[in-house]
Amino acid sequence: MGPIFCIPREQRKSMKRVLAWIMKAVSLAGLFAVTVLLVWAFESRKKPDLCVWHTVSLSSEFKASDATPQSTLKEYIEREKQLFRELKEQVYDRVKSTEAMTFSRYMAGGTQDPGQWQRNWNLTFELIPERIQGGALLLHGLTDSPYSLRRIGEILYARGFYVLGLRLPGHGTVPVALTEVHWKDWVAASRIGARHVRAQIGMDVPFVIAGYSNGGGLAVKYSLDALKDPSLPRPDRLLLFSPEIGIMPVARISNAFQLLSFLPYFEKSRWESIRPEYDPFKYNSFPLNAAQQAYNLVAVIQDQLEEARKAGIFKDFPPVLTFLSWIDSTVETSSTIDQLYGKLENEGSELVVFDMNRIDRLSSFLPKQQKVPLDRLEARADLPYRLTVITNAGGDSRQLSSRSKASRSGHVDSIALDMEWPPGVYSLSHVAVPFSPNDPVYGSSGNAGGTYHGLPLGTLEPRGETDLLIAPLSQLMRLRHNPFFPYIERRIVREIDSIAGPGQH
Repeated sequence: MGPIFCIPREQRKSMKRVLAWIMKAVSLAGLFAVTVLLVWAFESRKKPDLCVWHTVSLSSEFKASDATPQSTLKEYIEREKQLFRELKEQVYDRVKSTEAMTFSRYMAGGTQDPGQWQRNWNLTFELIPERIQGGALLLHGLTDSPYSLRRIGEILYARGFYVLGLRLPGHGTVPVALTEVHWKDWVAASRIGARHVRAQIGMDVPFVIAGYSNGGGLAVKYSLDALKDPSLPRPDRLLLFSPEIGIMPVARISNAFQLLSFLPYFEKSRWESIRPEYDPFKYNSFPLNAAQQAYNLVAVIQDQLEEARKAGIFKDFPPVLTFLSWIDSTVETSSTIDQLYGKLENEGSELVVFDMNRIDRLSSFLPKQQKVPLDRLEARADLPYRLTVITNAGGDSRQLSSRSKASRSGHVDSIALDMEWPPGVYSLSHVAVPFSPNDPVYGSSGNAGGTYHGLPLGTLEPRGETDLLIAPLSQLMRLRHNPFFPYIERRIVREIDSIAGPGQH
């Protein structure tokens, strides 16, 4: 007899019941998944109509498969020029000037056309000082463009740094480009940029990588890769702004929701949101693949961080200076604290946290649970990095102070700052951290310096009934600039001067 007949009859019945239960559970899970997919697909049909910038395919974009260890920035920029010629032919030349297009970034010659600027900041840019005292690679965020780190680049340039603001694949053109991009494309491009910066500045001056949001994650990944790959020049410092070290786990299955998008009837199902494109330097529409690639990148980074810790090579990781908002609806600040800073083994790193506005009269409107984790972090005396918290000087004051403590110390130094919370502002935001109040697009003073004559996105304060505007209020009302940016600028200057000496002024 076969082995199955050696099993007692009652046990065989039990096994059959368990197997039947498992099959039923799998069937129900499959039915649930199909139902969710269909609901998403049918609901997506209610989204706004797709425009040419949601559907056109630009064939000249750089891919990781195009890269070799000998790839140069010159080749990358030549391909970028070809890409933007294609963008003009396939999009700008096809968009008609209508009233509905008045504030579209894709209306040639319009107020939001980035090509109207003296420099189109959607393109890779270089800032070259007369006397090079260091070099910096700038890596922007997801849906952003090199413009997002423009001011950071100018600060570094003023200290004598050669600056390369790299446009990452899929960005600065049309949002549909993010439906085709892969996170390895960003990694390959960042390697070309890093090698170029080091070649430009030589080996005797410091090399810095500055990363914002998804670019912050790329800066960390590049630095981890450089620990093992001698062909990659190691950075001497990382400057991170709202870095993407962790995001919501639901992003892991983003691409599953677009399985039916190959059908024209459900073509909108590959978009999380379809919105008007009035921002000259950032996409407003967001495809599901963008979330999927961000999650995949973050998962790889977290695995590498743990591997580096276990291998004992974290001591060679460059010192990191990070600025983040405690309140962030885009990335998980806890991942930056635990997954990155919690594993650091050098004591030259610092985490700067901008707390929410804790003035007493706002307290009843703010969730109390947000305060507990920060209090616990500040109470620890075993942190392997310097912690600085920017917060209210007191419960009855909008004035700010910095509370700092050295690594592995419980002693807190409190210093009053010449800054205060602007009226009506209850926190910073993910997108606000690297932008100055003087920024012509996202700042608080509108057309600062007379360089921009379009929508003052940082000063929009729409009032009226909800659900009327085609752009969501959550987007229009989000803080777009950092009122405490002067503090960031002072800290960057101090950090740069500590490794390179005072630069040009």
